[in-house]
Amino acid sequence: MGKEWILNSANMRWGLNRKKQVGAVAKEIRECSPKDLNDWEKYYYEKVYSKEHLIELGKKLYIKITEVVRAEIDDITEEDCINFVINLVINRTFDGYISEKDTIYGQLQDILGLKIEPAPDKWDRGYNVDFFIKIKEKYIGLQIKPVGYEYMPQIINERTQQKNTHTKFTEKYGGAVFYIFSIKDEKTKKKVIYNKEIIDDIKEEIKRLS
Repeated sequence: MGKEWILNSANMRWGLNRKKQVGAVAKEIRECSPKDLNDWEKYYYEKVYSKEHLIELGKKLYIKITEVVRAEIDDITEEDCINFVINLVINRTFDGYISEKDTIYGQLQDILGLKIEPAPDKWDRGYNVDFFIKIKEKYIGLQIKPVGYEYMPQIINERTQQKNTHTKFTEKYGGAVFYIFSIKDEKTKKKVIYNKEIIDDIKEEIKRLS
């Protein structure tokens, strides 16, 4: 397993499996329609690249692993490992948290003062709900969509198609489902709520369910 992981990682890192190196193999094997492995092997060596070409790629991979990767490993110190683990657990976790808070649902959570949680997969598939707010034993559904000309036809179609699923969500869980549109603020470059008027509607629904 360790050897396979090293080979695969190095192969991906230096792009030795890219189309320009080995050809469009997914397309080529469909063209070939092989009945067995021998058919595919013969086709590849005759129509795509020679076996010698693949051998050269293998030799290149060997050099990368034994020279470059080994030198990089030898250069790693115990202090590097300690700093990496601390940075991963402390710094990156904090950065991820702040990034999450900057998203639309994070902003809405701060405005409403209530916890907003990601919807379970069955709600996403069955009711077209991305997030939810729990009020006592009832639930409010939220769906977040980007604003932009290229998205509008898709959103209009989705709203028509999803009306029934949102109605079913309300019938089962008591709360309405709200569309929240996001747009990138040109000054801050962060996503912000476009249809801010929806916030008052959500607050009214929270009051109703409370």
